[in-house]
Amino acid sequence: GMEFVGSILWAIVLMIMLAFTAVAIGAFVSIFSNTEFQIVQFVPIVVIPQIFFSGLIPLETIPLGLGKLAYVMPVYYACTGLKKVVLQGAGFGEIYGYLAALMGFLVIFSLFNILALKRYRRL
Repeated sequence: GMEFVGSILWAIVLMIMLAFTAVAIGAFVSIFSNTEFQIVQFVPIVVIPQIFFSGLIPLETIPLGLGKLAYVMPVYYACTGLKKVVLQGAGFGEIYGYLAALMGFLVIFSLFNILALKRYRRL
């Protein structure tokens, strides 16, 4: 029963970009762990801050200016872009910055993965 104002295509593109970025971050974290338990220990460090800085909680209400940390979290860009598409009917012109940010995170973490794999894992 939710009203969807924008294009479903742009919402899907944003979600796919977020999924690729999340996989790249997960792969990066998993390089530094030797067991499944160590991966589970990374969850509070990597996932939980992303939830808080996604915009679920208004960033202005987070004390000490910590809301600015949202700008280094990929989920912030995906959620903000999705809000613009779903609620405001934004098109590519309004969300290209968010798509570019997600692409930037994807490229950066992919490069980090390549470098970390060469250094920490024997192939």
